[in-house]
Amino acid sequence: MIGQRHRGRSEATQGRGTCQAVARRDCFAPLAMTAVALLLHAAPARAAEIFVTNERDNTVSVIDSGTYAVTRTFPVGRRPRGVVFSKDGKRLFVCASDSDSVQVIDPDSGRLLTDLPSGEDPEQFALSPDGRTLFIANENNATTTVVDVDTKSVKAQIDVGIEPEGVAVSPDGRVAVTTSETTNMVHWIDVATLKAIDATPVDQRPRHAEFARDGKTLWVSSEIGGSVAVIDVATRKVARTIRFEIKGVAADRIQPVGISLTDDGRLAFVALGPSDRVAVIDTKSFQVTAYILVGRRVWHTALTPEQDRLVTTNGVSGDVTVIDVPALKAIRTVKVGRFPWGAAIRPQAGDAAGK
Repeated sequence: MIGQRHRGRSEATQGRGTCQAVARRDCFAPLAMTAVALLLHAAPARAAEIFVTNERDNTVSVIDSGTYAVTRTFPVGRRPRGVVFSKDGKRLFVCASDSDSVQVIDPDSGRLLTDLPSGEDPEQFALSPDGRTLFIANENNATTTVVDVDTKSVKAQIDVGIEPEGVAVSPDGRVAVTTSETTNMVHWIDVATLKAIDATPVDQRPRHAEFARDGKTLWVSSEIGGSVAVIDVATRKVARTIRFEIKGVAADRIQPVGISLTDDGRLAFVALGPSDRVAVIDTKSFQVTAYILVGRRVWHTALTPEQDRLVTTNGVSGDVTVIDVPALKAIRTVKVGRFPWGAAIRPQAGDAAGK
């Protein structure tokens, strides 16, 4: 050990050793403190940032998940709805529906970087796993527009059903899907050829599509049908239909829209619209295990990167509900703009983008 001396030395020698030990200890004390400080600085407690589109205000609100405070709000195009991050988290894509544009925004400054061609009335979109291609639902002209993000060019416009809305890309990047609200179908698109290859009928007004992380199933919500279809990707057939029943809530108020699936494949969360609830589904048994009361007219959901929190956008009450995932309990309400619609989450300090 530093400053340790052999026994049996003279008192003077021992005294000199003690002085040296004290000097060395005094020298190393600030170094040790510095090392601890560097370690703490190197591994700070990270908080995610929650980006929420406010449909009526033409803005995006940013919430710090550590404090649950709105840290800033910045303007975007007219009627912002769908929102997603680039793979590296450095670009934010926003569907500005009434501006007929997908806007690319610097998430740190809120500055508009560029507009991408999107087709008419973009509502939702999905980014391919490699981050190079956007698949955009064009509600008013029954197409899916495919855009090359880097060249800002349209690669294809694919005819799908009437009033397309939900869009998803499989984890392996081989298949994209678009849901059509009026046709009541899920349209399957081969990414290699950019051709529609199949269609799967579902219940009335399908709004959102979400692939499981393993790519084996596709979950689709049907707002008017009041159900969620679990589709086998290999066969493109509905394997299971999940319905909901909430005591004291009329059936016509249970309108499934947004879906989030946990990465471990255990849980699905479904926003149930004007019922003001989020359903929790065990993905193994396909049973609803809980209903969590949130804000008014819950629209969409998003999971934090750690999967310990779920946020919901509540359109009528103009707020975001934060749910503790392990406890399956709402723990916070955060006021944002008018009619919050979509949510996307990214970690701070330039980590990979959130869901």
